[in-house]
Amino acid sequence: MTASTHDHGHSDEHGFSTRAIHAGQEPDPQTGAVVPAIHPSSTFKQDGVGGLRGGYEYSRSGNPTRDALQECLASLERGTRAFAFASGLAAEDALIRTVLKPGDHVVLPDDAYGGTYRLFAKVAAPWGIDFDTAHMPDAASIAAAIKPGRTKLLWVETPSNPLLGISDIAQLAKIAHEAGALLVVDNTFASPYLQQPLTLGADVVVHSMTKYLGGHSDVVGGALVVADDALGEQLAYHQNAMGAVCGPFDAWLVLRGIKTLSVRMDRHCANAAAVVEMLLDHPAVSEVLWPGLPTHPNYDIAAKQMSGFGGMVSFRVTAGEDAAVRVCGATQIFTLAESLGGVESLIEHPARMTHASVAGSALEVPGDLVRISVGIEDAADLIADLLQALEG
Repeated sequence: MTASTHDHGHSDEHGFSTRAIHAGQEPDPQTGAVVPAIHPSSTFKQDGVGGLRGGYEYSRSGNPTRDALQECLASLERGTRAFAFASGLAAEDALIRTVLKPGDHVVLPDDAYGGTYRLFAKVAAPWGIDFDTAHMPDAASIAAAIKPGRTKLLWVETPSNPLLGISDIAQLAKIAHEAGALLVVDNTFASPYLQQPLTLGADVVVHSMTKYLGGHSDVVGGALVVADDALGEQLAYHQNAMGAVCGPFDAWLVLRGIKTLSVRMDRHCANAAAVVEMLLDHPAVSEVLWPGLPTHPNYDIAAKQMSGFGGMVSFRVTAGEDAAVRVCGATQIFTLAESLGGVESLIEHPARMTHASVAGSALEVPGDLVRISVGIEDAADLIADLLQALEG
């Protein structure tokens, strides 16, 4: 990539942590404040009719705090434009309504996040959007699901939620583009620190900023990042026209979280590796799902396209669903809660919690599955907590 410079003077050739702290976040020229301001104003004074200061007129259309976040996200994902929304699903909805029309077809992963599946099945489908599911690591499965001339989006999560499947982004981009479709990659589990799908050929990156980007379980938000300027212009229009924007306080919280993303992800990855090592040897666990295991069916792809294997781990409990539910309720440091990616460790039962909306569908997850978001506490304490829960 040739060196380019963002509006606030930080080269794209700077390292990840430098860009996370500085992209879009230059000290205030008037006061020297090193932290971006929160601009809660809903409207902006005009110097004469149409005389906008910095292009700002109304905060749905543009807000300085949200713009700082969007500039930072674009830099981290190596994109040209980024757009921040009120939630991850709001971002997905804006994308769907920007690039699809009734009669179009989408290929979804067969282990998609339940909320994404619900959005397509219950909201987009009645509007006329058709979709099929495919096993994304399998090119033949994808090819069978594509409808020539109608398929406009190929949607993938890698790693996927909650089965931690890994798909080859570069291969999927080739398949999508040959079919005349766009490749959308949900990069929430990896975060831009571990993986940048746009550099591998993806067209759109989706994030739930609620998770690793925010990182502290105190904000809900979503984002889209694109490489193509024309698609960026379309999304900018729809972001304003539809209005599900990220508010300035939320944008500021995500920016604050992003500053420590790299150091947090390093600890998440290290703690996950330690927890996985314990789970592999435990008789109450029948299977461990984590991309960093050499036994993972797509370990080689994960090692190629990711710089680390993440803090998300799923495992299956030998004694079945009731035992899995008991484990989820028996931990003391791991908090029983939905969501993921915060500094604190969380545990949940996907079949009854995050993925209850796909029960009875092709995306139904095993009842004996437990998903953990490994936080940044002391690894020894996390291991001891899981041990007592498994043996209780």
